[in-house]
Parts: sequence; C-alpha cells; structure tokens
Amino acid sequence: MSRYFTEDHEWVDVEGEIATVGITDYAQEQLGDIVFVELPAEGATFDKGDDAAVVESVKAASDVYAPVSGEVIEANAALEGEPALVNSDAEEDGWFFKLRLTDASELESLMDEAAYAKYVDGL
Repeated sequence: MSRYFTEDHEWVDVEGEIATVGITDYAQEQLGDIVFVELPAEGATFDKGDDAAVVESVKAASDVYAPVSGEVIEANAALEGEPALVNSDAEEDGWFFKLRLTDASELESLMDEAAYAKYVDGL
C-alpha cells in the first residue's frame, strides 16, 4: 500500500485501484475537537480537487477535497456516530471515504510522507 499527501492536508492510501482518503494528524490538530463530519454518498463521483466532504470542529468548518478523481465506493459510517475518531486516529480508523480511482496518474502530483513532513515544517 502506498500513502500520498496533499497540500490541503488530506492523505490517501492506495491499494490497487482503491484509494482511502482522510485528513492528516496536522489537519485535525489545527481544527481542534471534531464535532461533525459530512461524508459523500456512495456512487458520488469527484474530480481531483472537488469538495468531497466537510469536517466541523469547535473552531471551524473545513472542506475535505478529493485528492484524486474517482467514484465513492464507501464512506466511513463510524464517523457519523463518533466524529471524534478523526481526532483520536486521523490517519487510520478516522478515514473519510474510499474511491475507485479513475486516473492513477494523478497520484504523481501528490507528496510522499517525507515531502509532506518537510512541507508541514515550513508552515
């Protein structure tokens, strides 16, 4: 499995043609306590960069963008009842949705873990 990151602080794990998307630990720390997550519907399609989900915290609401183009095959239903999962485990159990990739070449424009760490250090 390969993990990629965006400048908007989303992560994406890719296994075959399936991409699992969430927000990074850095993003959840900036947001504070997550109180609500709005997830995309199964079957929804997104182009890279489209608004795909919304995360609300006690501080602010923020869009979660599709890091790659694809069709939603699953949303993390656990977040509807327990949005704080994003705070406690943002980069594992707190994932937002899974996409079936439509253009794997889009992954080439994303950062690997080392590049993302350097990016965050510069903020």
